Amino acid sequence: MEKVLEQVEKYILYILVFLFPVVVISVSSNPFVIPKLELLVFSISLLIFLRALKIIITGKLDFSVGNFDLPIFIIALSFILSTILRTPNKMEAFLLPGTTTAVISGVLLYFIINQQKDEEKRNLSLVLFLSATAFSALTLLAFSGLFEKIPQLPAYIRAKGFTPDGGYIPSAIFLLTMFPLGLGLVFAIKEKTRKILIMVASIVVILGLVLSIYNIIPGRPTSPRFPSYNVSWNIAIDSLKNSPVLGIGPGNYLTAFNRFRPLSYNQTDLWAVKFTTATSFYLTFLTEVGMLGTAGLILLLFNLYKTAKADLREKRLVQWGFGSIANLVSLTIIVIVLALLPATTLLIVLFFILFSLNAKVHKTTLSLMTQGQVEGATAQAVTSRFPAFLISVPVIIVLFLFGIRAVKIAAGEYKFIKALNALATNDAAKTYDTLREAIRLNPLVDRYHATFVRVDLALANAIARKAAGPEPVEGAAPTQSQITDQDRQNITLLVQQAIAEAKATVALNPLRSGNWEVLAQTYQTIMPLAQGADNFAIQTYRQAIALDPINPNLRIALGGIHYIKKDYENAVKVFELATSAKSNHANAHYNLSFALRDKGDLNGAIQEMTLVLSLIPDKTSQDYQVAKKALEDMQAKKKEEAQTGQELTPPQGQEAPQLEPPVELSEGSEPPEAPASTQEGEPTTSPSPTGAVSPTLTP
Repeated sequence: MEKVLEQVEKYILYILVFLFPVVVISVSSNPFVIPKLELLVFSISLLIFLRALKIIITGKLDFSVGNFDLPIFIIALSFILSTILRTPNKMEAFLLPGTTTAVISGVLLYFIINQQKDEEKRNLSLVLFLSATAFSALTLLAFSGLFEKIPQLPAYIRAKGFTPDGGYIPSAIFLLTMFPLGLGLVFAIKEKTRKILIMVASIVVILGLVLSIYNIIPGRPTSPRFPSYNVSWNIAIDSLKNSPVLGIGPGNYLTAFNRFRPLSYNQTDLWAVKFTTATSFYLTFLTEVGMLGTAGLILLLFNLYKTAKADLREKRLVQWGFGSIANLVSLTIIVIVLALLPATTLLIVLFFILFSLNAKVHKTTLSLMTQGQVEGATAQAVTSRFPAFLISVPVIIVLFLFGIRAVKIAAGEYKFIKALNALATNDAAKTYDTLREAIRLNPLVDRYHATFVRVDLALANAIARKAAGPEPVEGAAPTQSQITDQDRQNITLLVQQAIAEAKATVALNPLRSGNWEVLAQTYQTIMPLAQGADNFAIQTYRQAIALDPINPNLRIALGGIHYIKKDYENAVKVFELATSAKSNHANAHYNLSFALRDKGDLNGAIQEMTLVLSLIPDKTSQDYQVAKKALEDMQAKKKEEAQTGQELTPPQGQEAPQLEPPVELSEGSEPPEAPASTQEGEPTTSPSPTGAVSPTLTP
């Protein structure tokens, strides 16, 4: 039985290592990350279960201790503690982006591989290289356009730029790391046929590597863009000032990016892009898990240096052969590359797999059986496996409970993607019901709640427009609104539900500016429908700005609410802060111009609109024509004012379906309290860039 379990464990490990880099399944909102995490979690759980059964059957614990164990344990501990104590929404750390799951799975895989014999480790190197060959082949086939001709494939696979890890940067890193393994196998394998097959596979890997590198060189459409190392370093240092030991929390880099990126970032062409990772994996590491995790990483790299130095001293390369150091070369490559570029789930796990393949281990056996004698006429020795049961049974119970929870999480993600598919086909009823089911299965994912908010508001707006009747034809008498009591009841229910879901989004991560923005947009959307929503919108936008202080778009949205309320004094102040955040933001100056006009400062309005025209590079664009017309109107108004002294006409708000009387928001609809660290609301300092803004001019 022991041999059977060992064989099953070995082949599960082979299957996991082969499938992990290439698995891509449309069962979640992110087919590149979540299926890999699911495969990792369920495979590793099964391996641990088999190990527990083996302990019960044999009554002993065989384990290997490696030279990298201590620093890798420190890294795992830092991620666990930081997730528990620092990450506001634990589901982000475990599901998407799933950094904690990737690291803990990689650590467990490191220890599991360390228990294997040297021959099985060599086989794992071969399996890993064969997986890289399949990875490269899929990338090449997608680029050739073959997948485009198979309509049954999902759209993301039919895309010409498809790779099994979702981009050419991780593809290039993965294939570059795997190439030395193939080269080592060519030198190590003596049998001619197998050597030729490995050489062919190596050529496939080289072609995929060349293609990936070609597509990431500057100037290519798929060339990636990242913030500068200086921006990532500033974010990391400011995060450590808040939490030096444990960092800001795994999976929570976006919060750090929102709060701590420097104002100079707004002067780059990436100012509207928000990043969930630093330019370097090690800087992401430092930001998310602080000094504790970084200490483990430094100790790990130091141990690697000592191990490599000792190995190279012990034997000369000409005697040793490249096949013996291929694993070390691959590990060295990924260690260096991750200091320069970000890591995906695949690369994080690969990092730990390569450390396990290079670990120096010694095996130990611990007996888990007790012995005793039964008193009687004939004394006889008896053995008991109670210690083995005492260790293994709790592990099996934990795995069982964990499996139940993991299945619910996976089912929730599956329901969520089904809801998105229904939304794409405008099936409102199915979208609504499926989203509710996803939230029931896993209420801890803020993405589910935020999407449900949009569905609720869209349905409420559709009912309000339908009740208001068709748009009147020019010259015809307007039709009478036919809103019924049932329509009003449905709108009220949807509005209250949208607010509740938006507040749930905030509650799951109250330090995430985007979650407060969802709540603010909810209040802003229902302003025509519900009394008092405008004040709630102002309050929540201020909190979003406090957590993302250099985002000019948030200030434009807040200023727009003041403008609609005809509070031109505050509208001007907020729009001025938006222009301070990004001085060359045409839309901020455009909105400021209208606010100044309606405040009565026509000269200031003309000056701002003139600046808008200078900030639009394309003089033939629609934006330029809109701004030019607005400037001509203001200049004409100034000339007319000088002649007649006529006052400005009051501004007109945007058209939206109105309810009379408006819906009354029930008790509890007000925004939640702000986190203690940001309760001051609007910061007094000038903002600095971060949000994403449409280039279209919108007053």
